[in-house]
Amino acid sequence: MAETVVDDLLITVAPTGAETAKSDCPELPTTLDELVGTAKECEAAGAGLIHVHVRDADHRPTLDLGRLRETVTALRESTSLVVQLSTGGSVHDPLEDRLRVLDAAPDSCSITLGTVNFGDDVFLNPWPFVRDLHRVARERGIAPEFELFDLGHVAALGRLLATDGLPVGDRVHCDLVMGVPGGMPGTADALVAAVAALPAAVTSWSATGIGRTAMTVAMAALAKGGHLRVGMEDTLSFAPGEPVGSNRRLVERAVALGGLVHRVPMAPHRVREALGLAVQR
Repeated sequence: MAETVVDDLLITVAPTGAETAKSDCPELPTTLDELVGTAKECEAAGAGLIHVHVRDADHRPTLDLGRLRETVTALRESTSLVVQLSTGGSVHDPLEDRLRVLDAAPDSCSITLGTVNFGDDVFLNPWPFVRDLHRVARERGIAPEFELFDLGHVAALGRLLATDGLPVGDRVHCDLVMGVPGGMPGTADALVAAVAALPAAVTSWSATGIGRTAMTVAMAALAKGGHLRVGMEDTLSFAPGEPVGSNRRLVERAVALGGLVHRVPMAPHRVREALGLAVQR
């Protein structure tokens, strides 16, 4: 009988996002204390990376540089998680504020590869802005996570790497964001097509299923050897009619799903290696 191969699983938690109002979901971690508490719980449950959106004193999305820096510092002091800041912010944030996010010196940042309809809004990511994010992240040793909302974004990733080169550490990690109204559907067929089209330079990929697509995307991603992103940014329901209640529950479920296919949570130091980050900041 052949020996069972146990592989590791990068679990990203996206605890807050910029879309859900605190008044609509009181459990959403929007204060710094709530975010740090959630991060500690999720790390203990098996998360290796945290994708961060910051809120202001009124729980509204903000790209205030002081708050971003304070958040990065607090998460590093309280956890070993790889800290990833969103450069997407809110769909209403100007491009210059989104580029300035990198001044907070996170370990990682998200870079979306193109403009996409986002529900009733437009998530603007013009090509020169994408290239600027990629260049500045590389200059500062920040590992990007390339966010791919549709097959056009997958092709754009190949174009970016061919024209502008590889990120820090020559590692290319991307996340398939599926189920957003306006992007690719959260189906197994769409995931298989996107994975087949990934550039050869990609060294790791994860997938995110928005809303009701969360479980379909998670199981398809595991079947294809990918990693998982979960969190209350992406879904507020644990099951039909059952609110999530906490980000920890979503991480615990991702760990359980991974265990079914003999994959164990990737520790933060392994996440750093996978993203080309040589040392703890």
